[in-house]
Amino acid sequence: MPQDRFIRDSDGYPIAPSEWNEAFAELIASETGLDLTESHWQILDFMRQFRASEGIAPDVQHVVEHLVAQEAIDKKIAKEFLFKLFPYGYMQQACKIAGFQRPRAWSTG
Repeated sequence: MPQDRFIRDSDGYPIAPSEWNEAFAELIASETGLDLTESHWQILDFMRQFRASEGIAPDVQHVVEHLVAQEAIDKKIAKEFLFKLFPYGYMQQACKIAGFQRPRAWSTG
């Protein structure tokens, strides 16, 4: 499916996450003025792998714990780093770029 025809809900979240691809991620990122770097992709890859293995999307605490382990930094710095990379917020930006559907309820902090 061409990236400009990716079906999204009224908030921009994908309706069919299985159709996600890197071009979609780049499209969503560019819509918010974000250029994806290696650091972004590492987080997006972790998020997608977590969902594939656990059957659910990771909440922000899972990503922070991953950063703590990967970067050998404390939780506060990891959370600040995450929100520096995705300044519009974890759910509103990172999850959307990762191709996740909008959750009914989710821990964003």
